[in-house]
Amino acid sequence: MEFFPVFLRISEQPCLLIGGGDVAARKAALLQRAGGRVTIVAPDLGQQCRALVESGGAHHRHKSFSADDLDGMRLVIAATDDRALNERIASACRARHIPVNVVDNPDLCTFVLPSIIDRSPVIVAVSTGGASPVLARLLRARLETLIPAGYGKLAELVGRYRTQVKQHFTRPQERRKFWEKVLQGPIAEMVFAGRDQQAEAALEKSLKETATDTALGEVYLVGAGPGDPDLLTFRALRLMQQCDVVLYDRLVAPPILDLVRREAERMYVGKKAAFHSVRQDEINETLVKLAKQGKRVLRLKGGDPFIFGRGGEEIATLAEEGIPFQVVPGITAASGCATYAGIPLTHRDYAQSVVFVTGHRKDDTVHLNWTELVQPQQTVVIYMGLLGLDDICAGLIKNGMSPAMPAALIEQGTTPQQRVVVGTVQDLPQRAEENELHGPTLVIIGEVVKLHDSLKWFGAG
Repeated sequence: MEFFPVFLRISEQPCLLIGGGDVAARKAALLQRAGGRVTIVAPDLGQQCRALVESGGAHHRHKSFSADDLDGMRLVIAATDDRALNERIASACRARHIPVNVVDNPDLCTFVLPSIIDRSPVIVAVSTGGASPVLARLLRARLETLIPAGYGKLAELVGRYRTQVKQHFTRPQERRKFWEKVLQGPIAEMVFAGRDQQAEAALEKSLKETATDTALGEVYLVGAGPGDPDLLTFRALRLMQQCDVVLYDRLVAPPILDLVRREAERMYVGKKAAFHSVRQDEINETLVKLAKQGKRVLRLKGGDPFIFGRGGEEIATLAEEGIPFQVVPGITAASGCATYAGIPLTHRDYAQSVVFVTGHRKDDTVHLNWTELVQPQQTVVIYMGLLGLDDICAGLIKNGMSPAMPAALIEQGTTPQQRVVVGTVQDLPQRAEENELHGPTLVIIGEVVKLHDSLKWFGAG
């Protein structure tokens, strides 16, 4: 280990920055965020450094560096492109035992500046010892996806109750178990969801409970998006990684399911048209039962839970039973599939509105508000419309839509298996049959479909 990792308290401490360019400005901003009193030594200042000085964030000495500038300083950063000057600064700092960082010259540094993940009071630093700042930034970006912004608030909550918990649990092992339950359970999730008062109340209640009390689990209703794992939200991925059991449907792509915690129990509750493997009320009851067993339950749904996903029905049951839950929206199929097909849902020249409807047939009949759908300058997006496509297209034409209206079918959108079939309202059923479309398929009808050929960017299209 070439560098010893350490965090310095520089609040209200004098810090010296040599250099006035953009790099110097970025370092000055970091020092200012940590509370340091920044002095910049440079004959001239770039725009960013000048703005910092004018705002009162730093003091400027309009001169070249001299050893006297180090008087009283607690920390020094050299951000010049003059190697000889940098060596002189580093040597002078070592002689005075002042920590010094020379940008892009790790051999001259007595400390290095890591890539920082700031969740104050939680701070995570990633460093390669100056060998590869780009790699450090990439690692930081990866960690950013795993560390919610709410961790700072969580740390503050824990800090307020640390003494009280220590008095309540005299044995270190008991305290550790208590804090693990807080930091990995519903209380933490309440903080991440912005429900600070509920989290504090739940923590106080947990303190009063006896060891024999059965902890209540939580349900995560998570939108898995249309298929591409890269479209998952940070929160969705985090909850997928900490669940005890997952209930998923057929619209959840296998690569997304692979991201669920490996040890989690998997329960398939998917449905197909005209065939229900598990009834909705059974799913609702299962969610309640598992949560009452103290489990963290992930309900993973394709697309977005609140757009033709029956998510409202599921959380209504949870609310009635007093089960803690949270809902994580996902990119709905209309947005994801249309984007990957190069079909804007709205466009100044073609569509000023967009309508989402479901083509799911009840009693072998499609029930739609045809008048609302047959409107000018409008895009119609139909979920679950493949099975009733003949009836849908016939109904639109019968109620006034031009048979020549452009239309598209997007099968398995956003995935490597995506297929886009373009036609008109009149010939769309025939094209679906000719191309043997069977997978999850979205229907888009409107003038915007004309843009597919020029805007398609993903796959073969």
